[in-house]
Amino acid sequence: MTDKLIIFDTTLRDGEQSPGASMTKDEKLRIARQLERLRVDVIEAGFAASSNGDFEAVKSIADHIKDATVCSLARANDRDIGRAAEALKGAARSRIHTFIATSALHMEKKLRMTPDQVFEQAKLAVRFARNLCDDIEFSPEDGYRSDPDFLCRVLETVIAEGATTLNIPDTVGYAVPELYGEFIRTLRERIPNSDKAIWSVHCHNDLGMAVANSLAGVKLGGARQIECTINGLGERAGNCALEEVVMALRTRRDYFGLTLGIDATQIVPASRMVSQTTGFVVQPNKAVVGANAFAHASGIHQDGVLKARDTYEIMRAEDVGWAANKIVLGKLSGRNAFKQRLQELAIELESEAEINAAFARFKDLADRKSEIFDEDILALVSDESVTAVREHYRLVSLSQRSETGERPFASVVFAAGEQEHRAESDGNGPVDASLKAIESKLQTGVEMLLYSVNAITSGSTESQGEVTVRLQHSGRVVNGVGSDPDIVVASAKAYLAALNKLHSNVDRVAAQG
Repeated sequence: MTDKLIIFDTTLRDGEQSPGASMTKDEKLRIARQLERLRVDVIEAGFAASSNGDFEAVKSIADHIKDATVCSLARANDRDIGRAAEALKGAARSRIHTFIATSALHMEKKLRMTPDQVFEQAKLAVRFARNLCDDIEFSPEDGYRSDPDFLCRVLETVIAEGATTLNIPDTVGYAVPELYGEFIRTLRERIPNSDKAIWSVHCHNDLGMAVANSLAGVKLGGARQIECTINGLGERAGNCALEEVVMALRTRRDYFGLTLGIDATQIVPASRMVSQTTGFVVQPNKAVVGANAFAHASGIHQDGVLKARDTYEIMRAEDVGWAANKIVLGKLSGRNAFKQRLQELAIELESEAEINAAFARFKDLADRKSEIFDEDILALVSDESVTAVREHYRLVSLSQRSETGERPFASVVFAAGEQEHRAESDGNGPVDASLKAIESKLQTGVEMLLYSVNAITSGSTESQGEVTVRLQHSGRVVNGVGSDPDIVVASAKAYLAALNKLHSNVDRVAAQG
């Protein structure tokens, strides 16, 4: 047993399984660089066998990340494992994470395999993976709901075949803390070679207990790796939130007695980047990274904090990166200063053309907004229009008219490939009119599942608005994000951004829950 806890971040794999949260290769690499700055121990970069796009994303991250282990998920078959190994070739440190379901329900209904068949496939998969990579993680999917006798049999064998990490997932968020911790402890006590591998926890948040279950798996069960995501991003109700588990372990080290390699000052920048890239807004009262996490409205609380911060604050805002929220640039700033700030924010644009496009948008924004914050820059480079050369749809111009007693009207010019289109429509409001204008020309037949507006920075009506649009078409769900001081323009950008993702038509194989 060691007092070092491994933080395994799966934002780019399990987090991306949230409906509409899929990311491009460049977006994934940008977030991976921020995770490296955060000093997570393992980055699960994706599921290399699921699509060519995911393979290229894993490969790109493996080629660029040097301070963390880069991991790829793989089902328990030779094709997936070989594909993962190929994508990870350039990594300084690599890990193959292979899995197969072990619960009676999953084996019968999903896999349609007998327990003996699952046992044999798990054994052969780990054996094959161990010949390709020294660091092998094995997960029995739906492990918490599996028969303990069968699970012990499988886990003992995969350790013997070379698995170096054993992960016990609560795939459907069914566990409660005490029982989950005892479950892992019992497995470790019953398996003779359990000390030959690091034990890991992977908890989903369906009952709101993912962080509590993960911490119980560590404290009661003896696990020494926690699998988590930034902002708790993930399918259904999400995953164990990295920021919450890290700060719980740091704040209550007196109880847990564990050390972490995390640079906590990078938590808030990571949270912002993931939120603005995926379009999943962080709720204001979210622990650690929510806008109200360190706000005190009660007069009694305010008085106490002014006298002594620790009367109501168990963490300091600056310890998790909130102090980084400052004015950084203005309209007189030059291109070199802009490039320097991009580097400080761990943003790397691949070409001079992209830098020039981003800088042009920065100058345009600075002409309309006197104070430019870090959040504005992150939103600016996350905006698909910065890399419009690679996008099929892009906004050219928009005008709209709205006055009391008259029906709003919008005229939109947008490009589809090399061709420009002009469309006009009325609507219930200027946003409705603008999106209806675009749809009247394209006639995509998409269904809008979500329309959300969020202020990128607080404290001023001059703030940029960030709009998230979630669209569904033919079973695919995508998010589009657009930002602009004009909410109507931001809405049109977000709508076109979502259509671009539908146009890309990337299909992925379903992964572990």
